[in-house]
Amino acid sequence: MKKLTHVGDDGAARMVNVADKPVTERFAVASACIEISPALARLIKGRRAPKGDVLAVARVAGIMAAKKTAELIPLCHPLSLDAVVVELELTKNRVLVRATVSTSGKTGVEMEAMTAVAVAALAFYDMCKSVDRGMVISRVQLEDKRGGRSGHYERKRSAGGR
Repeated sequence: MKKLTHVGDDGAARMVNVADKPVTERFAVASACIEISPALARLIKGRRAPKGDVLAVARVAGIMAAKKTAELIPLCHPLSLDAVVVELELTKNRVLVRATVSTSGKTGVEMEAMTAVAVAALAFYDMCKSVDRGMVISRVQLEDKRGGRSGHYERKRSAGGR
């Protein structure tokens, strides 16, 4: 088993020193799922949600969250992000949230991508809770990561599509 990088020899949490790491292109994709009622999906599709453009607000919330990750997750390095794209795909009973984040830096952007999808999903919930309090946010997960010493990671798909 690999050693945890954010824990010192004394067991104390610490921020990893990245001073000697080379600057490389970094890229990460994360996703989340929001289960919603068909009635809510119809309201959003028909642009009749009570609080307005739910998908646009969630998208902007996700982008803002990616930029604030180091303020929210204690041991993350503040990064200059090159791009953040947040997409929400509405179906009849769910919303699939996907964030793609990139930078040229000394550390990866996995946490920025996962923070983006988590906050986009929470903003979506906030915008729609008056219609459907039974929404479920699930599967906040890393899908793809490239760059850096640890190399490429891509989530394996099971036969069930997950």
